[in-house]
Amino acid sequence: MATHGLPTWPWTDVEIESLPPPEALLLEAMRRWAWAMQCGLAPAQACQPPLVTEDAGDAAWPLDALLRAKGEPFLIGSPLEPRLQGEEPALLLALSLSQRGPRREALAAFLRLLPQPRAYAAMSHALVVGQMFRRAGLLLSQPLR
Repeated sequence: MATHGLPTWPWTDVEIESLPPPEALLLEAMRRWAWAMQCGLAPAQACQPPLVTEDAGDAAWPLDALLRAKGEPFLIGSPLEPRLQGEEPALLLALSLSQRGPRREALAAFLRLLPQPRAYAAMSHALVVGQMFRRAGLLLSQPLR
């Protein structure tokens, strides 16, 4: 499957304050997860508090599984970084496509980050995260429009 031609994301190197609320919430949860992993804490529990505030607390466990799918840490910034860092824009793109876009584009976005078997695993977890966000009334931006 070709993965070239996909946008890197319109929010590359952008300030966190300019993100739409669902993306900012997801980013905060991912950053808390990464921080907890670095500190040796339980990452699923660390990323849950911001999700609970928006009635999406159950999304912490599939998000945990998604972020573990790589086998090594994704390049995710610390919770206090003011701008998007490392692989955060690509992860937001893949998660947005999983919720709002065609699945083939979502899979292509994950294939940019992960080898094929791990991309399929991450995709399944991303679909659950997107579904839980949708149930909570949180719609990620449609990235291909």
